[in-house]
Amino acid sequence: MLYALELSGEHDVLPVMEAYACMKIAGLEFKEYEVLDQCLVVDINGIRDEIESRLLHVAQRLAMSHHIIRVAGMCDTSANTILQMAENIDYSKHIDPGETFVVRARKIKHYCDFEREFIEGHVGGTIFRKRFRANLKTPDVKFRLIIGEKCIFGPVVASVDRSAYEKRLPHKKPFFYPGVLMPRVARALVNISGVKEGEILFDPFCGTAGILVEGAIIGAKVIGIEVRPMITSGAQMNLQAFGGHHDVIIGDACMVPLNDECVDAIVTDPPYGRSAAIKAESLHHLYDGAFREMYRLLKSEKLAVVVSEIDVSVFAIDAGFKIVCEYSQRVHRSLTRRITLLQKR
Repeated sequence: MLYALELSGEHDVLPVMEAYACMKIAGLEFKEYEVLDQCLVVDINGIRDEIESRLLHVAQRLAMSHHIIRVAGMCDTSANTILQMAENIDYSKHIDPGETFVVRARKIKHYCDFEREFIEGHVGGTIFRKRFRANLKTPDVKFRLIIGEKCIFGPVVASVDRSAYEKRLPHKKPFFYPGVLMPRVARALVNISGVKEGEILFDPFCGTAGILVEGAIIGAKVIGIEVRPMITSGAQMNLQAFGGHHDVIIGDACMVPLNDECVDAIVTDPPYGRSAAIKAESLHHLYDGAFREMYRLLKSEKLAVVVSEIDVSVFAIDAGFKIVCEYSQRVHRSLTRRITLLQKR
């Protein structure tokens, strides 16, 4: 059965990686059907009700998506083709007797030459003429048109509450310190790490706990280390504000007081010259020691996600990690982040 994830477009690759990771965590058996601009279509095996129950949990974790849609139709982006597709759909598979509907569209970039309101009205009229009742304010079923490289059409089965991330912006937390990851990026990286509810997520450079907060919210047990006492106190304040099982230690990322292979995932944003409080002989010494500790602490075959301005591959390989993939994210003109996904061999 085909489902489409309407992606946010914040990055070329990360939203797709996050979607795959969350579907795997939810236990869905799927394969990639098509990757389009800001839209991922997957073929999921199983019974519809069970699939969509799990997709609700996927949506609760996702950060870089908007909606998950059960695909009722796909076609090219000409208006006539879209209207013909809408005419040919059996809506009894998507709307129960007595339910109401609405049609909403999203245009991605400039793949079509008509207005969103035009296609919403005409597709809605098609469904109405098939004797289904419209309700523009409180519909039972929300149909969505994603109009990009192709048109994807179907009912929304789950939506991502992106407004929740806005409430957790760094300056809105109890303790703020500049230069931290935005909540949606932090959540996406936590998801990509594959950490599950009840598992241990570790950040050896936790700062104000932006990554750990996102991990705690999805139910992971989070542990962080921070060398600066004031920032450690701030991290505790932020974690206490959002709840969950957490522990933050004042300490050195090169000498972590934890047992071997005790963590299920690592996500971290190490300092790269932006902090004057690095208590190490050099940045090279810090990275070398920290990567060796991360390798020691991580369970076999588990993943670490590292964000950095510099290439960390040499440190990772020297520590024993396998590099799964590397991506870049342009933040602004003078800052490009490297995101490196590592696996303990």
